[in-house]
Parts: sequence; structure tokens; C-alpha cells
Amino acid sequence: MLPTTSRSRSSSSSRANPMFLQCFRRIVKWQQMDIEYTFWQMLNLCTSPKVVYQHTKYHKQTKNQWARDDPAFIVICSLLLIVATLAYCATYDHSGSHAVVVVVSVFLTHFIITGAVIATSCWFLTNSYLREEAPNSHVVEQHVEWLYTFDVHCNSFFPMFVLLYVLPFLERTTFFLYPIGIVIVLSPYLILSGFNPSKYFMNMYFSQR
Repeated sequence: MLPTTSRSRSSSSSRANPMFLQCFRRIVKWQQMDIEYTFWQMLNLCTSPKVVYQHTKYHKQTKNQWARDDPAFIVICSLLLIVATLAYCATYDHSGSHAVVVVVSVFLTHFIITGAVIATSCWFLTNSYLREEAPNSHVVEQHVEWLYTFDVHCNSFFPMFVLLYVLPFLERTTFFLYPIGIVIVLSPYLILSGFNPSKYFMNMYFSQR
């Protein structure tokens, strides 16, 4: 007898726990992390994010899960955030104890807690209202994994981290705001011409190369 839809739900939830356990187990084992691939992802998130999401699709096709099974991205992103915060504290702070509070607060609040809240909200909304229902009981229902929503948070956080924590050390950083003015000027023309930004970016990220 083929599995029903209800059984597929239970099986998908049972696979979530091993995924969490595997991820947490590999956090303390650097030899099991693909550091080179992680830095490749970070570079492409800033230069060509479409490539990263194409690899996510391949990962889903080969391993049947959207989320990364390697926690290296989270670990390295956390370390970079801590190092950058320590550099700011060494420059602007005069108290070692206050620097520790700032580092812990930035890491937990800006990255972990905020990311977990956003990931949980998007995970709930996606699986509850945006997921396509299986057409019949013989098709295994697909669910968005919570770890994948946190991966999306990490992917979007890293370019922002580079912009906010690294580029402030550069001069004349207002140059990076010029494209906003161009968008504001061109917005009426784009709207009247029928340009759809959401469709454009969806095609940019997910269309076949």
C-alpha cells in the first residue's frame, strides 16, 4: 500500500529531528565542515546570488532537502560577526566588560534571536498558507524546513554584514546610496511601463541558466 498524505507529514517531521541533530553534531567538528565551499557561497552571495540558489535547487534534487547539511556557513558567519564587533569595541569602547556585553548582545540579538524569530515566522506562514497542496494521496507532500528558512536568513544577513560592518571603514560610503536615488527617479516610468520587480528578481534567482 502506498503511503497516504498523513503518513508523509509524519515522515517529514521525523526527518527534521535527525537533520537538527546532524547539524548540531557537526558544529564542533571542523574536519567535517566544507570551509572552502562556504567561502565560495559567501563570495557569490555578494556578487551573484543566483548561483547560490541554483546550487540550493541541486541540493534539493540530490538530497531531498532544502537546508544545508553543513553548519560551516553559520559558524563562519558567527565568527566574522564576533571579530568585527570586537574590532569596533577595541576602537570605540573603553571597558572590557562592556565590550563582552556588546559582543554577546550583537551576536545573540542581531544574528541568532532575530534570525530565529524571522525564520520561524516565515516557516509557519510558508507551510500554512503558501505551500501547494498535494494533488492526491500518492504524492509526497513537500514542506519547507525550518533550517532552510534560517539558511535564507543567513544568506541575506551576510551581504548586510559586509555593508554595515566592513564598508563603514571606507571613505565616501554615500556612493553606495546613489542607486536608491536612481530607483526613485525611475520608479514612475517602471510602474507605467508594466515592469514587475518581483517577477524580475524571481527570474533572476530561479530561472534556468
